[in-house]
Amino acid sequence: MNDLVLTENEALMEHPIVRQVVTQLRALDSYGTYDTWPDYKVLDPMILTKERRREIPVVGDPDEIVISRLKAYYNSIAAGIERECELMAVPFVNLSHEGFGKALILVGRLVAVNKTLRDVHRFGFDSLPDMVADMEKIVGQAVDLIKAHREVAEL
Repeated sequence: MNDLVLTENEALMEHPIVRQVVTQLRALDSYGTYDTWPDYKVLDPMILTKERRREIPVVGDPDEIVISRLKAYYNSIAAGIERECELMAVPFVNLSHEGFGKALILVGRLVAVNKTLRDVHRFGFDSLPDMVADMEKIVGQAVDLIKAHREVAEL
């Protein structure tokens, strides 16, 4: 993944959910690798074009960097849910060493997001608009569920 897909002129870079992903990725960077990188370069590995996907083996174990991207993604979704419903949303990601598991986001005692994870070593999106659309969809569904079961979410 030497060539960058994203550029500094990306239209969606200022979208609140994209800003949150960048913030989460930087927060999970314990070695300071991203300190001098522009935002589009920090976000770029989340985009897996067909060429990039071809370079990743079909079977494999996720490394720490891919797992941190996955966690940043679900942390960002949780932040989006909090922003919409004004209740604390807590993400949980449980993975096997082979990259299979669950991602949950709890709001109170309500499971607002429940996603099965497979092939995490290949985690990414075809494009930035696809990532934003997926995140907005998940946040919207979670907020609708919270509205329908507010009393459980407030426990």
